[in-house]
Amino acid sequence: MRPSPYQDAEPARPLRVLLTTDWWEPVVNGVVASVQTLRRELLALGCDVRVLTLSQGIRTRSEQGVYRIGSVSASMVYDRARIGMPASRRVLREILRWRPDVVHSQCEFSTHVWARRIARTLAVPLVHTYHTIYEDYTHYYSPSRSVGRKVVETFSRRVLAGTDAVVVPTAKVQRILTGYGVRSPVHIVPTGLDLERFRPAASEAEHEDVRALRRGLGISPEQRVIVSVSRLAKEKNLEEVLDMVAAADRADTVLVLVGDGPYRPELEAHARALGIADRVRFAGVADPAEVQRWYRIGELFVSASLSETQGLTFIEALACGLPLLCRRDPSLASVVVEGRTGWQYEDAEQFSAHLSTLLDGPRRREEMATAAREHAQATCGAQDFGRHVLEVYRQSLRRRPARIISRPVVTA
Repeated sequence: MRPSPYQDAEPARPLRVLLTTDWWEPVVNGVVASVQTLRRELLALGCDVRVLTLSQGIRTRSEQGVYRIGSVSASMVYDRARIGMPASRRVLREILRWRPDVVHSQCEFSTHVWARRIARTLAVPLVHTYHTIYEDYTHYYSPSRSVGRKVVETFSRRVLAGTDAVVVPTAKVQRILTGYGVRSPVHIVPTGLDLERFRPAASEAEHEDVRALRRGLGISPEQRVIVSVSRLAKEKNLEEVLDMVAAADRADTVLVLVGDGPYRPELEAHARALGIADRVRFAGVADPAEVQRWYRIGELFVSASLSETQGLTFIEALACGLPLLCRRDPSLASVVVEGRTGWQYEDAEQFSAHLSTLLDGPRRREEMATAAREHAQATCGAQDFGRHVLEVYRQSLRRRPARIISRPVVTA
């Protein structure tokens, strides 16, 4: 049996975990949702969890276990992005006095620098979750995709070289990192979901809410609704979604795009050029606490994005009973079970055929809606997510040399 990494220790205490992330509320994206879910589940497992993130201004502050470092806008590089300022010594001293047992970084930029420094100072494991396939974002920083990919490869390899373990949501991302030459242990842990919140409408009040949202968008009871929940950015490939809807040429369908972003004017113009502006609704940003309401107005979820590491919105849609109709991509193999929870399409002909199957066969759609919910419940629960990440911490701690501290309890 491997000896405990905590020798001659003081009495047991909860495992202390510091989560670091450049993205946090009020921003709405997949990273924020994933980190918030992980924090909640680790707390439920008995861990002592704090978060180090960026403030929305230059002032550094702390609140309820969250340290916010002063930052300045970097929106010229990426919408709503921020760069951390030289960090507060008070915050750093407070974190070092608290002495986390594991530092879990969620972003590769400002807060990752802090994560490395804290982990190195305390000689504790540094775990990192790789959320973003940066080579799909080369249009933001390089005119050449091949040059951009080389930059991403070198950058990712260097960032991850100092980690004890890397967490990725899918085998697709694991293969990419292996191709980059990353040597740290890579663990596949799909992001979990709060299945008590993401579910179909159940009560009469929830059904009335669905009807009210549809009325607010000018959608009649007879019209069929296709939903997309996404940031309106170029890498999300929403122009293709508009192309597919136009090619399907179904006057009875309305596409609802939930979200906002810098590419909205181009998408609005593209819808007009395709002659489908009257069948597209731009709903704007949804409150993160209420996004499940928007899934419930639809009959299926659509996406053409190829930039997803896992696609949390796909899982949310499944949990709300929406079959998926998505552009073929290896990252979706675990969520799109062909003909059961949805389909992956490769061209307009396939898109139209699958759309007709779902909309023209109510019994088939109901069967797929049930299968979608069951699949989400079986594979994407938040509790499993928390337990699997905790096991990554356990393994990283076992690989570390013995050190004399008060012994943390790593609960199951």
